[in-house]
Amino acid sequence: MQFLSQLIDPYVIGALLAAVAAAATVYTLAQPFLEPDRLAGRMRSVGKERDRIRLRERDRLNQKATLRQEPKAYMKRVVERLRLDDWLGAENAKNSLLKAGYRGPQAEVAFLFFRLVTPLAFFVLAVFYLFVLRVLDQPLLVRLGIAVVALYLGIKAPEVFLRNKISKRQATIQRNWPDALDLLLICVESGMAIEAAFRRVGVELANQCMTLAEEMALTTAELSYLTDRRIAYENLANRTGLESVKNITTALIQAERYGTPVGQALRVLAQESRDQRMNAAEKKAAALPPKLTVPMILFFLPVLFVVILTPAMVQMFSIK
Repeated sequence: MQFLSQLIDPYVIGALLAAVAAAATVYTLAQPFLEPDRLAGRMRSVGKERDRIRLRERDRLNQKATLRQEPKAYMKRVVERLRLDDWLGAENAKNSLLKAGYRGPQAEVAFLFFRLVTPLAFFVLAVFYLFVLRVLDQPLLVRLGIAVVALYLGIKAPEVFLRNKISKRQATIQRNWPDALDLLLICVESGMAIEAAFRRVGVELANQCMTLAEEMALTTAELSYLTDRRIAYENLANRTGLESVKNITTALIQAERYGTPVGQALRVLAQESRDQRMNAAEKKAAALPPKLTVPMILFFLPVLFVVILTPAMVQMFSIK
């Protein structure tokens, strides 16, 4: 009974509450020092996982073919033995191959090899058809002239093929470039860095235009690893060979050098690119009537005359 009376005593209850409050205060102050550093452990686990993913991706890339493939052994042997890069004009070939989308030493070696093999193949086929099979019954000088023309066509065939690839690739990039500029403007105005903006635009354009997405990815890599960012922008302009892309790279270089705002320049150039695309579409639409004149005269008008005059001719012959 005495123990219960002491518990009920207000002084004892106040002392117990004060002791509990003091213990809670001490625990609250000491808890940050007693709690283990979970953030550091989590960062260590993230670092270990990042290293493991890096090793796995490196092994996977080593097992598979990369973008920069090695040239074929026989092509490389022929090019090196005959020194084709010295007397076939390889200075302009590298830039043309880049504009056509062919990168690495394999593309250059293959171009030089086919530049040597294609004229010989055309000439041999022409001689075989003209002098062995005697497909054309013509004088000797005429057949020799045709063989020489075939040799010339074989010399120009790789260049024509390369120019065709360049024009098609540039048309694809030019058609999708205004969309890329709009996405780049949105990314820059949202606060992204230029590397992150290029990377994001490349990801978004992968399904729409793989060619432009590859160029954006290459520019992102060059911006990350090159010491001078101006070189990355100039490489983008050289690989595409388009005036609109060159204007963007010039604006980015000026913004990098002088600190001018990028958003306003991108907005103006994006509007100009859209206007150019609209003008090109209107130009094609305006060129349709002259192009359709000859097909309409040859194909539509005769059918129209037949449809109109046949009933009248039938009635005239039936009256007679």
